[in-house]
Amino acid sequence: MMKNQTGWLRRWLLPIMIALAVIMALIFVANQIRHSLEYADNDPDRGALISGMDQPDAMGDAYTQVIYPADQGWNAAASLWFYNTTQGSNMLPYDFFLHLEQAGSETLFRDAANINHYRYLVQKATSSNPDGLPLGFVRDSYQGRHYVGLTCAACHTGQVNYQGTAIRIDGGTPMADMVGFLEGLARSLDATLQDEAKFDRFAVRVLAGDDYSDREQVRQDLAAYALQLTLYNRINRSYNGSRRVNYGHGRLDAFGRIFNRVIEHLLTREQLREVIRGLPGILPGQAEQIVAETNELLTANNREMIVRKTFETLQKNGKSKFGALRIMVRYLRNTLYNPPNAPVSYPVLWDVPQHDFVQWNGLTANAGLGSLGRNVGEVIGVFGTLDWYMDDACDLAAYITNQCNWFGEPTKDQLIHFKTSVDKHNLVRMEQQLTSLQSPKWEDPNLQGILPALDLKKVAAGRRLYEQYCVACHHNIQRDDPHRKVVAYMMDSNKIGTDPQMAENSVNYTGKSGLLQNLYVATGSGNLVIQETMPVAALLKSGVMGVVASPDPDTNPLYNGLEMITDIGRTMSKNETRDSLKQGDYPPGSPQTPYNPLLSYKARPLNGIWASAPYLHNGSVPTLYDLLLPADRRPEKFLVGSRELDVGKVGFKSGGYSNGFMFDTRLPGNSNKGHEYAAGKTPLPNGKVLPPLKHAQRMALIEYLKSL
Repeated sequence: MMKNQTGWLRRWLLPIMIALAVIMALIFVANQIRHSLEYADNDPDRGALISGMDQPDAMGDAYTQVIYPADQGWNAAASLWFYNTTQGSNMLPYDFFLHLEQAGSETLFRDAANINHYRYLVQKATSSNPDGLPLGFVRDSYQGRHYVGLTCAACHTGQVNYQGTAIRIDGGTPMADMVGFLEGLARSLDATLQDEAKFDRFAVRVLAGDDYSDREQVRQDLAAYALQLTLYNRINRSYNGSRRVNYGHGRLDAFGRIFNRVIEHLLTREQLREVIRGLPGILPGQAEQIVAETNELLTANNREMIVRKTFETLQKNGKSKFGALRIMVRYLRNTLYNPPNAPVSYPVLWDVPQHDFVQWNGLTANAGLGSLGRNVGEVIGVFGTLDWYMDDACDLAAYITNQCNWFGEPTKDQLIHFKTSVDKHNLVRMEQQLTSLQSPKWEDPNLQGILPALDLKKVAAGRRLYEQYCVACHHNIQRDDPHRKVVAYMMDSNKIGTDPQMAENSVNYTGKSGLLQNLYVATGSGNLVIQETMPVAALLKSGVMGVVASPDPDTNPLYNGLEMITDIGRTMSKNETRDSLKQGDYPPGSPQTPYNPLLSYKARPLNGIWASAPYLHNGSVPTLYDLLLPADRRPEKFLVGSRELDVGKVGFKSGGYSNGFMFDTRLPGNSNKGHEYAAGKTPLPNGKVLPPLKHAQRMALIEYLKSL
């Protein structure tokens, strides 16, 4: 018998290996052809829309030309691919977004003036963006349906205006108001639902597309998405105690919202019943009925159906529309979710693949699969679909998340399977393209004659001051070195004195583990067994790794499996970042407090700092000049929304217009305190306190910072 088995292996092993090699080669060739076609869009303007932007808007901004720095490492085709390639975000049915009108008029919601109002970047139609969607908005497909979704470019492409010229910055900090945009979108959906004439116009346009053929189905989906987005917006409103703190332009508590999305999708069926049972106004037995009317698997669609049926049940029990909303929002916010009340500035993307640890508080290591996990988490935060469910079969995700041992034996009765819209193949490609992105230079060839020339004497004086006051934490790097390493210097949030809200939330927030209960998750201080309630940082890591190893439900299983293995291999092999210890002065972790190192903030190199205002992690200081002042002399309140560059103080115009967001540093999470090295108050890492800078020294240091 053994001899026969050995003979079979000898006879078939080589043909099988050859067949697999041929299949992988064909997949590689097919991908190369597909990828080359995706880079065919090389519009010289990179899709930037100029028409209509030459008149001052409500915040005083206007421009007559859009230029790109010549020295950021990307050409037009690379930028356009990054803007217009899907990552698996399903925010709204695609035809809904194309044809939705604004709440108070017949003007389309996606009209350029409205998009510019929320400070997303407007684009004209190009071959890779035929409908002229805003920059970073794309058409996504999942399970036979088409959606509009976001790419990382929507939140990580900046624009700086100066005297009529708009400078687009790939990987830069945007002025986008995502919360305002989503609330405006929800109002428009609801208005279309309530106004029959508006709905008629909407339905006719949507039915002319490919995804809908039934008017009543359009109405049902419109109602579902209006409710879903309204609940999302209200649940995720930023409260600190009873005080609401708006984000405004250029900020988002992305982690707080990602945490809430993960918690929502981890709930088991029994936990869903418990949540519904606890709602005021739900009668005995109704929770069981609501959950029983859905399918057995916990898909995203079933969760949406449960939400809708719960809302309808509250109305049947005598609650008004607004009463039912109020009950659901208050109860869910108080019992299930954490308040996303620590908005931070959108971080820049240059040098990100070269960092050892990323995010403002160093939450994510870049080594190994860390970059892919980080990007998966980002897609979850921008409406990636998560269809997680229970089954009893082992797959790769089950192995990665320690649900099966290497002998194919389950380690628990029911296994979690991760079915998701997240496009990991494209995420791998995006991360690899980011390795060639470089920070913008003030003296870039394309910016000469636009931005004022640097004063070289001031630059030289500022360099000496930088070496005294800054370089201990903000190390200089060679921005165009392809093998550069960026070692993040972490500083205890208490010692640096900046607002601690974001760091504290990342450590203190907890949630129900649901489907992940009894799995293992690694921390910097050893493995944790996931209990019923756990730190959300642990749940996020475990859930994300399951998504990383899950198959793409929209592709052939064999093709998908080989592509996934190739993508994971490319991520591991091309990632030059290795496991390393965090550098800096930060709280140590222990088996009892494994997440305490997150109570710190990262000092990154400052190349390109001139293009990433406002400053500090929470955007609480409008200019570099203000940051060099004592905290009690920094602006207490200032306007945010203009993209006009102040070339002297270096930052955006923060006054003199009416419709911007008023940033109030007295509110919780908005503190502008700390980081007073240049004011002679915050000690350097060696404990030394340097003398406060004088005005001329501050201006010299700023001139040097422009040159980085």
